[in-house]
Amino acid sequence: MKLTLFDLDHTLLNGDSDVLWCDFLIEQGLLERESFAARNADMDARYRAGTVGVEEFANFYVGTLAGRTRAQWEPLRQQFLANVIVPRIGKDAIHLVKHHLDTDDLVVMTTATNRFITELTAGYLEIEHLIATEVQVNGAHFTGRTEGTLNMREGKVLRLHTWLADIGYTLGDFDSHAYSDSINDLPLLQAVGRAVAVDPDARLRAEADARGWQVIQLQR
Repeated sequence: MKLTLFDLDHTLLNGDSDVLWCDFLIEQGLLERESFAARNADMDARYRAGTVGVEEFANFYVGTLAGRTRAQWEPLRQQFLANVIVPRIGKDAIHLVKHHLDTDDLVVMTTATNRFITELTAGYLEIEHLIATEVQVNGAHFTGRTEGTLNMREGKVLRLHTWLADIGYTLGDFDSHAYSDSINDLPLLQAVGRAVAVDPDARLRAEADARGWQVIQLQR
């Protein structure tokens, strides 16, 4: 059996879903540009450098959902997908996912971005299985906090093992592959049988070269 894991941001997507969502809300007038734009840029820079705290990163972006219900966010979420996300998914990424789906791999998108923001993207790519950071809901309203193990760095490995156990498998049952661009995903890439660095950042490129991992580029 073959298991294929795709990171989303800067791997299949030309950009970061969290950062783009924050920018989108600023453009919609739902976040204050003066206070959020600089924090958004700082969070993005420290994530790329692999220095931002996991909880700090996840809660900053999940916090943008606070106080509204899923139904209240839905029109904006659909607009975000159509106008921001879809134009940033290139044909190479679509073909790569389709190749693994067509060969009957168990294909999973695994992302540090929260489920509410990314589940429509997974659906657009026809990826049925999504492991993402979970958001807390109180009644019908998002609290602006995360829930459970955050799906980032070592958390991606923990969440993967839990997800596989829930469907009756272990990672060892599969010929496993993972695609990512980021040094933040080093634990996941080390855990699978075959790691592929996609347009990798400098630190991941160095790791890929040292470990003999495949490096690919996708047309953006």
